Amino acid sequence: MYAKGKTFEEINVGDTASFAKTITETDIYLFAGISGDFNPLHVDEEYAKTTPFKTRIAHGGLAGSLLAPVLGMKLPGLGTMALEATQKYRAPVYPGDTITCSVEVTGKVARLKAIDMKVTWTNQKGITTGKGTCRVIPPT
Repeated sequence: MYAKGKTFEEINVGDTASFAKTITETDIYLFAGISGDFNPLHVDEEYAKTTPFKTRIAHGGLAGSLLAPVLGMKLPGLGTMALEATQKYRAPVYPGDTITCSVEVTGKVARLKAIDMKVTWTNQKGITTGKGTCRVIPPT
């Protein structure tokens, strides 16, 4: 049996949660297949050497997808419905980087029983690779 996530009433402004994952070569190729984005910047090292990054980088959406386990498994948790999410890219994510996606509750919208959060993605060096926001409806 799965444990239901936190309800609107159980969540407080300032609550936090995070999820970390090392982005592997396999993750990048699987994401290319799932998304259909085979941009050579992500999958061709020789091409990527000609870009300003000088090597391949992970898809922005791959790092962004690390928000899903935070919302669906941690805060609010099982039963959460995402309403919207934004992501602004701040630095590239390279194969082998460990990305931590962190959320912090910034507000509660009583009329919707929704939760607003700021989202931050950082790498193992403490560099912010992305920033954003999300709004979710916790389980009832």
